[in-house]
Amino acid sequence: MNLHKLLLFVGLICTQAMADEQSQGEFYAKLNVDAQSSDKGDGRFSEIKSNNSWIGVKGDYQIADAISVVYRLEWKVDITGESGSDSLTERPQYVGIRGGFGELTLGRNFTALWMAQGKIDLYNHYEGDITKIWKGENRLSDVASYSSPSYHGFNVKLTYQAEKSENGDSATSAGLFYGDANLKKSPLFAALAHDFDVNGYDTTRASMQYKMGQHVIGGMLQQQEPADGGDSQSGALVSYSFNAGNMIYKVQYQTLEDDTTFNLGLDYPLGDNTKVFAWYAQIEKEDNPDNKFLALGFEHKLSYKF
Repeated sequence: MNLHKLLLFVGLICTQAMADEQSQGEFYAKLNVDAQSSDKGDGRFSEIKSNNSWIGVKGDYQIADAISVVYRLEWKVDITGESGSDSLTERPQYVGIRGGFGELTLGRNFTALWMAQGKIDLYNHYEGDITKIWKGENRLSDVASYSSPSYHGFNVKLTYQAEKSENGDSATSAGLFYGDANLKKSPLFAALAHDFDVNGYDTTRASMQYKMGQHVIGGMLQQQEPADGGDSQSGALVSYSFNAGNMIYKVQYQTLEDDTTFNLGLDYPLGDNTKVFAWYAQIEKEDNPDNKFLALGFEHKLSYKF
């Protein structure tokens, strides 16, 4: 699907929704691009990269007392055009119902273990993303996802991937969560999750993030091993950010046995929806040349409720 067809499709959804008195959802987008100086072991070169840029529509629509339809259609957008005709790729796309029993959706979605990271990975989708040395950052197709109602701040999330064929294998991800990943309803977010044979790995992740005024500190512990046997690997991550008002400073360090990543950067907000950012990332993996990156970029968000 190209961008023109996508915008036409979203426009038709919004036009239909405007004919109804009940608010149904939100069209949203995020554009994030940077200029990078990159060194992957064979010399330094320049790049213009589209990072966590996406476009989508999401919402809910009440169909009965305390019962609503929920949906989300989201695509990653390669603004720089490196992907050619495949500049749009699927992100979460699902439909389901929400009520006093919780929320159940069918489609394409993140695993419970992925959601256990909350906002602790300060460099998600950049070069220093935790996926560089950790397993578990999975967004699966053919899944049923369930999120329970909150009880004293706790809730359970389950993700089940269907076998797809008589010779296929199913996969399950489950987690126990506390608090709010955005740290708006509670200053504490914590999670414990496990992947059962998800993309060939059994993975356990424990995470916690706490906000103290303008300071936010987070940490994660992870153990992963091939589901069909193999060596188990363990690692840890710690991240810290400080909001100085006109500048947000961020630092992050991650390990997996002898592999490490280190990220250091800052954000300079230009209003509520726009920012300039800069960061440095270093990735050290055993038996691989060190990767080093330096970037300066821009991000802008937009949304339209209908």
